[in-house]
Amino acid sequence: MPATDWDRWQDEFLAYCLSARGGSRHTVTAYAQDLTQFAAFARGRGVTRLERVDRNLVRAFLGWMTRAGYSRATVLRKLSAVRSFFRFLGWRGVVPQNPVRDLLSPRRERRLPSYLGEAEVARLLALPDPTTPLGLRDRALLEVLYACGLRVSELVALDVGDVDYSDGFVLVRRGKGKKQRFVPLGSFAIRALGDYLARGRPLLARGRSTAALFLNGRGGRLSDRSVRRILEGYVLRMGGGEGGSSEMSACAFPHASPHTLRHSFATHLLQRGADLRSVQEMLGHASVKTTQIYTHVDSSRLREVYERAHPRAGEVRSRAGEE
Repeated sequence: MPATDWDRWQDEFLAYCLSARGGSRHTVTAYAQDLTQFAAFARGRGVTRLERVDRNLVRAFLGWMTRAGYSRATVLRKLSAVRSFFRFLGWRGVVPQNPVRDLLSPRRERRLPSYLGEAEVARLLALPDPTTPLGLRDRALLEVLYACGLRVSELVALDVGDVDYSDGFVLVRRGKGKKQRFVPLGSFAIRALGDYLARGRPLLARGRSTAALFLNGRGGRLSDRSVRRILEGYVLRMGGGEGGSSEMSACAFPHASPHTLRHSFATHLLQRGADLRSVQEMLGHASVKTTQIYTHVDSSRLREVYERAHPRAGEVRSRAGEE
């Protein structure tokens, strides 16, 4: 079936994504923008019929985006939109074959996670005011984030009964399937939680009965967005804003988030000798390959390890000094 109306088939595909595939409006809007851009690129190359789109045209589109400075993640997203569109057209018999089917995708960039140093974490965790209910809550939630390496969604889902103070573990649930894991709690986190439950949470709850561990100022369960806003406020104070000191530049971690503490948790454990499998279990990673990104170390640490471990490293350095 020859295709003469590119826009009509694009609209049908987007409607299919929204209804049959259950895609979010945000995803469908992004697909619409990506496919409109590809259609404009094709028209610029003289291709106005869907069945004339071939692998070389898609490759040219990828090359153009790369030269235009698009990030690799953006290129991959746009390629995914085009691939899904032509898979749909193939199912409908609009095109004889999918020109993107066997096209290799650019390798996704793997960015090293940003994390705070141990001293910076200590300064951050000391900022909440322990004389107020909100300060007690904030210190407890920051201590738990760092002590357990939790995702922010896992943190706000915690209930009071999920904390085992006698054995020092917290029960963490994730996702709709409610996958569970037990993660150890350190003594600092246990103490902060105890103070919050004794002197902070009762005042925030205002007599209401709720299972949620971390409460907002109205007595309801704290949201993901609120936790991010709380952390951003303390990071700003670390950078010298709102009366804080200027020892650490505010630009050092401009995108610090709850996930930054998760990265710090994993990095610090590995730097202090924890084995990868244990860190994987605590983070709740399905594959150890995901955890391996935290094995990064800086050059100064590599030099330190080398000089301490290699039998002839010290001799090399002393001879270099003599010369």
